[in-house]
Amino acid sequence: MKRSASINYIFITVVLDVLSLGIIIPVLPKLVEAFLGGDTGRAAQFYGLFGTAWAMMQFIFSPLLGTLSDRFGRRPVILLSNFGLGFDYILMALSPTVWWLFVGRIFSGICGASWTTAAAYVADITEPEKRAGAFGRIGAAWGLGFVLGPALGGVLGGIDLRLPFWVAAGLTLANAAYGMFVLPESLPADRRRPVTWRAGNPLASLKELTQLQGIGPLVVVLGLSGLAQFTLYTTWVLHNSFKFGWGPTENGWSLFAVGMVSAVVQGGLMGRLLKVFPAWRLALMGLASSTLAYIGWGAATAGWVVYLVIVANVLGNTIAASMNSIFSGAADATEQGRTMGSLSSLNSLMAIVAPLIAAPLLGAVSHLPQGDWRLGAPMFFCAVLQAGALVLAWTHFRRSGIARQARPSPAA
Repeated sequence: MKRSASINYIFITVVLDVLSLGIIIPVLPKLVEAFLGGDTGRAAQFYGLFGTAWAMMQFIFSPLLGTLSDRFGRRPVILLSNFGLGFDYILMALSPTVWWLFVGRIFSGICGASWTTAAAYVADITEPEKRAGAFGRIGAAWGLGFVLGPALGGVLGGIDLRLPFWVAAGLTLANAAYGMFVLPESLPADRRRPVTWRAGNPLASLKELTQLQGIGPLVVVLGLSGLAQFTLYTTWVLHNSFKFGWGPTENGWSLFAVGMVSAVVQGGLMGRLLKVFPAWRLALMGLASSTLAYIGWGAATAGWVVYLVIVANVLGNTIAASMNSIFSGAADATEQGRTMGSLSSLNSLMAIVAPLIAAPLLGAVSHLPQGDWRLGAPMFFCAVLQAGALVLAWTHFRRSGIARQARPSPAA
């Protein structure tokens, strides 16, 4: 019973963390723009800076918080992160200047890096043969939060740009307070270990990832695909605002559609697809589908086309799970956690780089008239990256034996 309650709390925590993050996505660019007097070019640059700072904190603190939880336990790290995130939303809601808001995003990146600890908590209390199902449930929680957050943020942002921050603060703090009473510690004292700063070093984790035998080129594939994905995340709201004149509500609903398709694929279709296609083939299909999707979003001249591409890009939502299963199969059974942590570090690194590229791209086309196809430059850039990842992946799978080895396991 306690284990079930703990899993439920972690599930709720992930939903609320992602929901609270998603709530502010449709309004943050508009709030930055308001602080800068409506200067869309400067707003794009500052928004890119915000994204880089947030991702940098994730890159640095994700392995560090995981290491601290190995020493002091999962419970204090999770609860302190939740309380910190709640108070940070209050800080951002009260921001009188764009730089105050920037500081808030830094703390948001630090406190939001507790995903590693939540995953470790699930591993602590779940038998090895049942962990795939437990992690799948946590992944479904992530998708659910991403579905609900942007839609709610768009509605609230239509009332007041600061209201989503207050709602996010209330939800996060309420969940943290509830956890004080229902969340037990999952890591016994005899399983804790002293803090080693090397274990919390993100650069060391990336080096270990490249040393996995037989799949080195796939690290580049993941890097290119991740860079494309995070460039999309960084530019989505402003791209749609520039091209279609969308506000917080329209952008919120578009993100709702993205999250809904992702949740359906991850929660319902992924298992069935892996029974039909091996992971390597599904990865190639996903890379091809998302390449076409980026071209479609970039070329779209009407808002309804965006939704058409979102629905059509079903296979694009299978890339991460397919590639993760390939990396997991290549890693030793004793190194699964380290491997997954390294993949997370790689994603965080791409999230740092993406805004640095996306902001100049947006700034270069922000002066163009609404509806101009050239406003899709960031999406076309994503298509080039994803096409490069597709070519590298296809070449690697054709030349290596991984296509015969990467069959879906029963747990998948």
